[in-house]
Amino acid sequence: MAGTVNFQLLASKSGHLVGVAELDNQASLNALSFEMIELLYHQLLQWQHDDMVSCVVLCGAGDKAFCAGGDVRAMYHAMSEGASQSDAQKHQSEDQAEHQDNPHTQASEFLTRYFTLEYQCDYLIHTYSKPIIAWGDGIVMGGGIGLYVGASHRVLTERSKLAMPEITIGLYPDVGGTWFLNQLPKGIGLFLGLTGAVINASDALVLDIAEHIIPVDHKDQLLDELIQLPWQASDNPHLLVDQALVNLSVAVQTDLVLPTKQLAPYFDQIQAACMVDDLHLISSNIHALIANDKWMERAKATMAAGSPISAHICFRQVTQYAHLDLADCFRLELSLSVRCGELGEFQEGVRARLIDKTGDPKWLFPTVEQVEVSVIDTLFTSLWPEESHPLAGLTGNGF
Repeated sequence: MAGTVNFQLLASKSGHLVGVAELDNQASLNALSFEMIELLYHQLLQWQHDDMVSCVVLCGAGDKAFCAGGDVRAMYHAMSEGASQSDAQKHQSEDQAEHQDNPHTQASEFLTRYFTLEYQCDYLIHTYSKPIIAWGDGIVMGGGIGLYVGASHRVLTERSKLAMPEITIGLYPDVGGTWFLNQLPKGIGLFLGLTGAVINASDALVLDIAEHIIPVDHKDQLLDELIQLPWQASDNPHLLVDQALVNLSVAVQTDLVLPTKQLAPYFDQIQAACMVDDLHLISSNIHALIANDKWMERAKATMAAGSPISAHICFRQVTQYAHLDLADCFRLELSLSVRCGELGEFQEGVRARLIDKTGDPKWLFPTVEQVEVSVIDTLFTSLWPEESHPLAGLTGNGF
């Protein structure tokens, strides 16, 4: 996958700097290649330790997306190549196979390397010592959500669309989803994970996923405001950014046309449907919701067509792991993500939805009720002892 991250430093009159990191992979809606995450992670570390950089703005290139997710196509090719080599090994002698690298291990190593870096970068954003303003214009999905929700200051535009649609490809809400879905009102996070429902800026504001909605054509004005802030005279840069965003939000209200709320009208019904302790009953409750629009019908259809294994993972994330701190959530998810790649469900979902585009994934279990508990138990079992976990030393300043 092509793609890069464009970096720019904007100077104020006092010499203080505003760092701008622009995700640039427009052909793939700014999806994150490994190289892009690596560039972003190391630049964020550098800026965090540069006393002249006062804050960071994270945005996406073009007019369609902040970031549509991770590079699942690269993951698919790693997984499918491993499967093909595994089939070939069946026809080799035992001696030949013994001296050939395990293809599943090769795929797992790629997934481990990718997800480790991605989660490390997400965690760095969550724990960054300086203000990070995420300008979430356009599509903000999957891995893009992971970058966005960790920012200290979260801005959307009137055309933003947010979702965690992993159930459609046999994965689950990762990139810290175990933490941030549990920060939402009871039942809402589970609903969003099970249905992959797309929410607009108005609903995101209600749910406190976003803090401000600013018209898309005022991005340059935001940058100008940040440059002009009295950084050198303040000992609280986060408060400076808070005030600047509030002032700008008020100033541009006459130019803002908010999208009509789609989730909010169903808020009470969704909570009632999801606040029971049985996944099958929750699924039935959601399907029974009286829908007056295409938004809810689309959410129901996505859940019905999604991976039953993914549904079980999401259910367990929300009902059994709400107590975990952020770092432990990422450590849990690293094992989960690699194991999903080894299981085959993730590979099949990507094949059907994004590679062959047949839209008919053959899930390992046809329904939620048929999923074997032992499979989910294994997925939630760590691949590494605590002391040798790839994210064992996770801190806001890197490793």
